Amino acid sequence: MTALKTAARNKLEGKAFAFPEQRKEPLENAAHVRNAVSRFDQVEGVSDTERDAAWKRIQTAAKKFSVTINESSWRELGKAK
Repeated sequence: MTALKTAARNKLEGKAFAFPEQRKEPLENAAHVRNAVSRFDQVEGVSDTERDAAWKRIQTAAKKFSVTINESSWRELGKAK
């Protein structure tokens, strides 16, 4: 994954993150989007409403960077199909 240095991360607008209030899970490129999906269930201190909104932002970023997400909801993550 492309490393995002602290200074560069601090310059990002809130909308560049899956969880903008907490500034968690940046969505700056395809690698970051894939990372946000894989670590989604590890994010602590957020409500289900915030998770719903974050998932929508991740889906939008995934389309932008041509990343395929097989799950239609964050609630499906980690569940066998």
